[in-house]
Amino acid sequence: MTTLDNAAGLEDADGLADVADLTRSRFRTAAPSAGGALPRIPRDQLPPGPRWPALVQTIALMRLRHWFHPWLQRRYGDVYTVHLIPQSRPLVMVTRPEHTKEVFSGDPEQFHAGKGNAILGPIMGQHSLLLQDSIDHKRARKLLMPPFNGAALREYEQMISDLARAEVDRWSDGDTFRSLDRMNAVTLEVILQVVFGVSDEQRLAALRPRVNATVDISPTVLLGWGYPFLQRFGVWKRTVDNQYELDRLMYAEIRERREAPDLAERGDVLSRLIRVGQEAAAEGRPEDALSDVELRDQLVTLLLAGHETTATALAWTLHELGRHPELHARSVAAARRDGVDAAEGDAWLDAVLKEALRLHPVIPMVVRTLQAPATIAGYDLPAGTTVGPSIVVTHQRSELYPDPEVFRPDRFLGQNPPPNTWIPFGGGARRCIGAGFSLMEGVAVLREVLTRFDVEAVGEDEPKVRNITSVPRRGARIRVRARA
Repeated sequence: MTTLDNAAGLEDADGLADVADLTRSRFRTAAPSAGGALPRIPRDQLPPGPRWPALVQTIALMRLRHWFHPWLQRRYGDVYTVHLIPQSRPLVMVTRPEHTKEVFSGDPEQFHAGKGNAILGPIMGQHSLLLQDSIDHKRARKLLMPPFNGAALREYEQMISDLARAEVDRWSDGDTFRSLDRMNAVTLEVILQVVFGVSDEQRLAALRPRVNATVDISPTVLLGWGYPFLQRFGVWKRTVDNQYELDRLMYAEIRERREAPDLAERGDVLSRLIRVGQEAAAEGRPEDALSDVELRDQLVTLLLAGHETTATALAWTLHELGRHPELHARSVAAARRDGVDAAEGDAWLDAVLKEALRLHPVIPMVVRTLQAPATIAGYDLPAGTTVGPSIVVTHQRSELYPDPEVFRPDRFLGQNPPPNTWIPFGGGARRCIGAGFSLMEGVAVLREVLTRFDVEAVGEDEPKVRNITSVPRRGARIRVRARA
């Protein structure tokens, strides 16, 4: 019997008896309130903002972000403050690229991203790249880089194309469906097979519902991490129980993979990370090997950062192409490489994806917490203030993107946008390590879809908030027609 087969029972002979303790410890040490009370910052030291109770502002920021961000900018100007639970913590938002540059170029020792992402701690874990700062972040980023370099991305591309083709094979002429659901199915398989390296169907069947339950949670659950007593009740308890089950499966997979006889030949991200650690240990650098807990935290980070975000970008892309026949025809030609070479075709599909990410941002903001006083956008902000650019507002500024409400991929064709104006992956030293992977994956999936099917949008759609991301409220419904 394999380790994973035993994962359902903690008391076993394969070393999983400690997993419940590891999960319990993470909930205790990575909770947003674990850092203790912060000094209160007087409002007169901060940019203007609403004076509503912190709970009301938090709910508005998380549930109504697509209305709240633009309203704040119209009401208070290009720099504004909201106060969030717990402890009425101030969040200063900037919306102009020159101010965004001040945040992204700030000294990483003073501009901590990890503390600003603390609400994700109980799920991702304290070793997550998104939650680490200073020397710990530098170490983790260096160790995670090899599986995301250019050579590795080229190796993943064929695996992703095969998974996308398997999904498209299930479609029939005239089918109408929520493209978000189908794209989520594809990107989930990419995470499980290309990142986690799981291919056995029994194991995939065990992981899929646990992963989906981790991703598909409401902002209410995230808010609950600030109040640990809630974890004994209702939706919060179900989320906690799911985490215990997912951890059992993931730790079993990690521990078994370390002993896999074919580890050297495997091309998935987890196997590559384990090999990097083994090579470092063999060279006398054991500190450069990721522990089981570190691997678990980084894999969950890649899951949350790369699964639903990429799926959402793809769903919006297909819906927009289905609304614009000219752009659709051009994208089909690019996918089929009719009259263009492979590089030109992929460049157009890449531009289409980037425009979808601009017009429909999946993440609303990028944040840093000041460890020392700093001047941002002309304001002298005290230590303890969290500051960051609003992606929602930045991507809609008409001086940066003329006719910002129009879907226009040519904005990104053959040119990069001006610095700090297109920021779906953040920026500076903390720019998302998986940005290249996400765009490569998106292009590969679009190529498979558009080679086989024409796409027609069914109805209109608008964003809604799900966990920390924004997704199409009606799932970006499309109708597909088989191409001759």
